[in-house]
Amino acid sequence: MTDLYITQVTARGGRQGTVRSDDGLLDLRLALPGPLGGKGGSTNPEQLFAGGYAACFGNALIHVARTKNRKVSDEDVEVIAQVGVGPNGSGGFKLSVSLAITIVGVDQSTAEEIVAAAHAVCPYSNAVRGNIDVSMSTATR
Repeated sequence: MTDLYITQVTARGGRQGTVRSDDGLLDLRLALPGPLGGKGGSTNPEQLFAGGYAACFGNALIHVARTKNRKVSDEDVEVIAQVGVGPNGSGGFKLSVSLAITIVGVDQSTAEEIVAAAHAVCPYSNAVRGNIDVSMSTATR
């Protein structure tokens, strides 16, 4: 496989450390969220994952809509990603994902068709398929 893009991010100090990309554009302090016993006040890995998945899935929606000759602008697509972390039942932890998708200017049936196709092409969806429970809801306006 030939990668179309490669990035590199270095994490130091675990959940209470930092993350920094090789180009310096991402440079953040991390904090353990309050519900997990931390002080909060900084971002955390789940927020970073949620943001990445939402943005990537949104772009997949736009790509699919345009390949189906639907007039959907970037602003017509909204993805809200919720990422949860909890015990996996065998001493470790697992993630869960919920995507709330809104597409403006198409009917419900078309929106659901676009979402299903986007879930098949989105790199995040393909990476987590079979590993993370992903639920989706689709709405139109």
